[in-house]
Amino acid sequence: MTRAKRGGDTHSKTIGYLLWIFGFTGSHRFYYGRPWTGTLYFFTLGLFGIGWLVDLFLIPLLDADADFRYREGPYNYSVAWILLTFLGLFGIHRFYLGKWFTGLVYLCTGGLFLLGYVYDYWTLNAQVDEANARG
Repeated sequence: MTRAKRGGDTHSKTIGYLLWIFGFTGSHRFYYGRPWTGTLYFFTLGLFGIGWLVDLFLIPLLDADADFRYREGPYNYSVAWILLTFLGLFGIHRFYLGKWFTGLVYLCTGGLFLLGYVYDYWTLNAQVDEANARG
């Protein structure tokens, strides 16, 4: 039995598989809105490589669950995650989401001294979902 999608195709399997390559860091888990297991993977190198290999087959399920949990809208989850990953210390992902004040704070403080950058790995999906709800 399949569940109806809440918000459409919010996350990309292609991005998920690209992040899976670095999955021993938990990156694909964070992307699909699983910060607890992402953190666990980060500190255990993908559950000692075993969880990382299992996730090769779980990515379609993680993608479907993320599509169900998060709403589609004007802000693209994949774009936000790419901006966070590569330019997060400069707050570019926050500018993208229309959070100009905190974007400037991140720009001047290196992602609020790295703590904000880590916080955003835990909360970015919720931030994009909230921005999409505002429209």
